[in-house]
Amino acid sequence: MAEMLDFDVPASDLVACASPKEATARLEALYEEAHAQIRARFDRYLAGEAVDDVNHGEGGAVYPYLCAVVPAEAAPQTSKLALGQIASVSVHGATVTQPSLFSNYFEEQLARIMDRFSAKVYVGRSFTPIPLTFALEKATANLTAEKRNHLQYHFHTPNLVSTNDDIVDGHFILKRHGAMPLSLFTAERIDYSLHRIQHYTATKPEHFQNYILFTNYQRYVDEFVEFAKAEVEAGRAEALIEPGDRVTMKGKEPSAPPTARLPQMPAYHLAQKGHDGVTLVNIGVGPSNAKTITDHLAVLRPHVWLMIGHCGGLRRSQRLGDYVLAHAYLREDNVLDDVLPPSVPLPTLAEVQLAMTQAVQEVSKVEKRELKEHLRTGTVVTTGDRNWELRFERNAVRLNQARAIAIDMESATIAANGYRYRVPYGTLLCVSDRPLHGEVKLPGMADAFYQERISQHLDIGLRAIDILRQEARGGTLHSRKLRSFDEPFFR
Repeated sequence: MAEMLDFDVPASDLVACASPKEATARLEALYEEAHAQIRARFDRYLAGEAVDDVNHGEGGAVYPYLCAVVPAEAAPQTSKLALGQIASVSVHGATVTQPSLFSNYFEEQLARIMDRFSAKVYVGRSFTPIPLTFALEKATANLTAEKRNHLQYHFHTPNLVSTNDDIVDGHFILKRHGAMPLSLFTAERIDYSLHRIQHYTATKPEHFQNYILFTNYQRYVDEFVEFAKAEVEAGRAEALIEPGDRVTMKGKEPSAPPTARLPQMPAYHLAQKGHDGVTLVNIGVGPSNAKTITDHLAVLRPHVWLMIGHCGGLRRSQRLGDYVLAHAYLREDNVLDDVLPPSVPLPTLAEVQLAMTQAVQEVSKVEKRELKEHLRTGTVVTTGDRNWELRFERNAVRLNQARAIAIDMESATIAANGYRYRVPYGTLLCVSDRPLHGEVKLPGMADAFYQERISQHLDIGLRAIDILRQEARGGTLHSRKLRSFDEPFFR
């Protein structure tokens, strides 16, 4: 039965849900109902039937709304959850899209706040319409130009004013009226990214796993695919999914031939039950790609993302093939400066740093006392200029002031967006050249490096994921360092 709340909540038909499963089930039912309304209206439009101007009122095809009311009771302290305490009665809400994709996430997050804060959970219909293109993107793609042009008069289109990162970047704390955000993203923002994910990676969002590795070279992909096939055949993983949604399962031929054209940032998924596997994304070279893909993958709420790629070593004591574990970043990429000023520090996360250090030691098979000979920690510089060596005199002083030990084009961008989006992050790079000491990366030297180091580097990244998976299961991975004031309840 629908209830009325004594709060300014932008929703109707709110029904109290006794459990996370009940809430998720109602979210899915309301979303499917709205999707069916859009489908029926679109079919009438295709058939040439009269379709009224787009309906802005209640009762149309709108996103479901998830609401949590928290009583004014102090919650017990715990060291395991990155959650705060509540001083007064408060209401928190969020529009929701594709709830079946996020069902496990919703149930986990709702269980935490219901248990920790005795929150009452309600699910209803928001006042935010679902844009046609988000609901039926493939169907609209085949329309004639004239039909497509007239869609705007009969259907809702994406509202870019509300498709933003205001919650992520903290702007909501200046608006104290009405419900506080329950999650970091609105439904429209999530829908926008879900479609961009498929565009950039050529795989569906539902294939992405909770643990993500980023790399900047295809050779890591080749190693990962061979490793993944062996894991699937051994029964340690459910499937390997490649671009074009090419699925390989144990004892079966791949579901499709390799895609003829790779997308801008191809993704490969070693799938395990509950999305507990590993996704590798080849983001290519440059901070723009790094920002773009992390902007979108953040809506999937992964447990961690790590950068494993190549870098230029800046110290004479470094050798080709040595590893660099970033403890700090000098952000010379500039792509996130407007939303996260370079003056904001990016904290290192102890769990991630320890996992990667342990992984290097185990995979390299070195004694702890010898580890420093193979692994250097310090500041990594990320630049947007691949030919930075040609301006060395302008950069030398800044590199010296930063005590930098390595330079690349992606790591600080990935770390900065991990910080913004509250996704644990880390960087383990491998020195592939030493431009300041006469070893500029040339084809012959690069090929020799690739043959020797890529397999081991990937193994280290995968071992670090294994360790971090245990941290996530124990509830200790999501650090308070990434949470802000008045943080939304959902991680």
